[in-house]
Amino acid sequence: MRNTMKVAKWEIKRNLKNKTFLIGLFLTPAIIIGFMVLGTLFGDSEEEETAVTTIYIQDQLDIFPVIEETVSQSGLNWDLQMTEIEESEVQNAIENSENTAYLFIDERAIDEGIVPVYTSEEIDPFFTNQLQLLETPLQTIQMQQLDLSEEEIATLSRGVMFQEASNETDESSTETTTSGFNEGLMERIIPGAFAGFIMLSIVFTGMAIFQSASQEKKDKIAEIILSSLTPADLMQGKIVGYFVLGIIQAVVSIALVLPVLLWRIDIPIVDYLFVPELVILIAIAILGFLLFASIFVGIGATMTDMTTAGNFQGMVMMLPFLPFIFIGPVTSDPSGLMAQIGTYIPFTTPGVLLLRLSMLEEWPWIEIIIAVAILIVSVWIFMKLAGKIFKVGILMYGKNATPGEIWKWLRA
Repeated sequence: MRNTMKVAKWEIKRNLKNKTFLIGLFLTPAIIIGFMVLGTLFGDSEEEETAVTTIYIQDQLDIFPVIEETVSQSGLNWDLQMTEIEESEVQNAIENSENTAYLFIDERAIDEGIVPVYTSEEIDPFFTNQLQLLETPLQTIQMQQLDLSEEEIATLSRGVMFQEASNETDESSTETTTSGFNEGLMERIIPGAFAGFIMLSIVFTGMAIFQSASQEKKDKIAEIILSSLTPADLMQGKIVGYFVLGIIQAVVSIALVLPVLLWRIDIPIVDYLFVPELVILIAIAILGFLLFASIFVGIGATMTDMTTAGNFQGMVMMLPFLPFIFIGPVTSDPSGLMAQIGTYIPFTTPGVLLLRLSMLEEWPWIEIIIAVAILIVSVWIFMKLAGKIFKVGILMYGKNATPGEIWKWLRA
């Protein structure tokens, strides 16, 4: 264990002095922040460039002031103007106009519920839907024609709102709001996304183990290192070292991205993040890293040079991306058969399990215990197998090991 920690410290110090690693350490969060800021800039420019829609209203019911107030509260970019134009002349008026509409509010709105609308050809395609905003003041006039009292008019104008309810007698549980669902969703998604980000950070950093073992073989310093420690110490030290480097990458990224995220999204992320379930999610992420790291360090020792990596070694690099196969089935049915299958396959367990737990309201604890047990056993098995491959492969020069040769080493 002592030699393992020495190797880990050596890997950490060596990479922290490496310009490539340092650039990547800050470049990753910079790219994320860049996309967020660019999205804001483009969004603002689109809002600024939104053309004003000019609406001429022939008002025979004297409700123009009410319409003005309704539109001002909606935030729509409309320029309302009164007009005395006749309906028969409106077609000539809009022929050479852009973003222009004519509304004729007369007795037809009261008797038939119809308001004739004439628009220019290049008007906003959503304009007709936006006009539904004026339905409320027109309905108020209709109700006044029925001699309803102000209280009755207010009741009918308010409409009906559907809320989720509960049979529980607790007063706090019966109070429901439209944001309740969103809050529950955020409580599940934010911790899961946080754990997933940590796993990806340390797994991507752990992929450098490939290059590390291969580089030491290429520079022919493996014999010197192994003269003072065992292959197991070297392998375990590399895994621990790159795990710490991955955590450093995750901490730096979160420290830089989180303030920007809090600024861009009006959600109390910190309140939803630090929940007891986060411990389990991070444990799953760490087990996922240990699984892939053991494979990377073992296969990396079989290559004499990264540039000559064969198809077999290249396929190993794709293992962390296997959970993407299950994204569709899991998101459509987190408790379905495909989601359960992905949960019990060691290579897909971390990603699929994190995705499922971020979507399910009630966690299937039996499935979680089984999946975590599979991960722990898989990590132990692949650590042992990687140790056998690493012991022979790190001292083999001249060519990359074939799958057949690796199989012989495992059986020895």
